[in-house]
Amino acid sequence: MDNIALLILGIFISVIGIVNMTGNISTIHSYNRRKVKEEDVPKYGRAVGTGTLIIGVSLIAAFVTTFWSEKAMSFIVIPALVIGLGFILLYFRTGISPHKTPSKPVSTPLEGAMI
Repeated sequence: MDNIALLILGIFISVIGIVNMTGNISTIHSYNRRKVKEEDVPKYGRAVGTGTLIIGVSLIAAFVTTFWSEKAMSFIVIPALVIGLGFILLYFRTGISPHKTPSKPVSTPLEGAMI
């Protein structure tokens, strides 16, 4: 029972992930919330919530595996962190990020000039 903090943190992060997946993004930093359009809130909440839930569940699974082997904990947590962070960063590719690249090519001053 030395790793009870792992279980508590896993449950807490999982609950936050579920809350975000339902469309309530109030747990996300205000800087990021301000940049999400109203119609994109459900997509954004699902992407961030899924990643957060994956990380939380991996911490709970890591707690359960500590009953058998503490060495197995890193084999669960590290890949889940990578996958979870991938989902959290997924919103950059879903078209709802204000930082996405423009869909049309940007014209340059020399475009069409005869050189």
